Amino acid sequence: MFLDSFQEVDQWMLFVSTKGVEDLTVANSNQLYQLPSCVFSCLKLRKLQLTNCIFKPPLLFEGFLYLERLALKNIDFTTDLGGTVINLPQLKWLTMHSCTNVYNFKIKATKLLTLVVTDCCDVMLLELLHSQRLACVCTLLQKPVKDFVRLERMNLALLFTKMPQVQFFSVDGHFLKVFIAEKGKRFPHAVNSLRRIWLKGLSLGDLDHLHGVLCLLRNSPNLEELRMKHIHMSELRHHGVEATSNHLESPDCLDQTLNGLGTVELSPLQGSKPELLFLKLLLAHSPSLEKFTIQSDGTLDANKRFNIAKDVMRFPRASSKADLIYLDPKSCKNDACGFTLRKLVGGSEVLYFGYTILQESLKVVHSLFGVKL
Repeated sequence: MFLDSFQEVDQWMLFVSTKGVEDLTVANSNQLYQLPSCVFSCLKLRKLQLTNCIFKPPLLFEGFLYLERLALKNIDFTTDLGGTVINLPQLKWLTMHSCTNVYNFKIKATKLLTLVVTDCCDVMLLELLHSQRLACVCTLLQKPVKDFVRLERMNLALLFTKMPQVQFFSVDGHFLKVFIAEKGKRFPHAVNSLRRIWLKGLSLGDLDHLHGVLCLLRNSPNLEELRMKHIHMSELRHHGVEATSNHLESPDCLDQTLNGLGTVELSPLQGSKPELLFLKLLLAHSPSLEKFTIQSDGTLDANKRFNIAKDVMRFPRASSKADLIYLDPKSCKNDACGFTLRKLVGGSEVLYFGYTILQESLKVVHSLFGVKL
């Protein structure tokens, strides 16, 4: 909506709130719109989508008891919620993008299945993890940690104790930079439920990123799928390449077999030493591997791409049935290795990994709990 004043919208909201509405979308394209108190009286809501709004519930507001889906984009949670905990007992699906003062957004959602949080610079993630049923979690910081207002004292080991049934886990390089477990190898308890890991915006020439990836691999004994989207090595300091290469060549770099890993997708590869060593490591430790897809960087010339393919073909493989698929970057208009960002709750190519991530997560939820969202 494009308006000079929100008075008419307030009137519509008041009218809607008396009609027992179950599905409400506020797609605001103006300055921030403060939701009127009548919105919080729509207690029959099952689906709520908000864009460019100020979220300030009345002091006596306890929650939406029937709400199942909540999508929030560019929402300001203000600084005066007074620590109120919002009860969302039926919430199964929550997405948040580019929201502010998120540390004020305290909820209790014991049935939450899917959580997607992107570009929320002051989210206190542990405050959102009240559900033991969480199956799909995606958290993309999308900016260096120094740009964040506040951070929790947290690491991956602690995070996974809060979501014992997670099957799909997706984070970016900025997340790994901060929240990797101390450089140790094992969590107190393995993440036996985890089946799929999608990683975005990381470099194998960054030692923190590498430690994070290896940490996830070591602690996910039933992992079936790994997808990784790299950033250009030129965007990082090159002195890290030697350190990561040395680590990847050490005998105890990955001291276990990835028995369940069947699918791997990596893009875009530049053919750096750490990248090739990581490919070699995966091939050598994955006896059940069936499909290994690589997409080279589109900036490389044909000679370089051919040399990468030749090197990878020579690596020993633990799986005799592994198909190695080497994609020409020009043939992947839709970014076949995933991670294309598409519209989900408004906006353009700035959300999540794309609509695919939602579809994949919903499939996991449905198979795990027999629930259709």
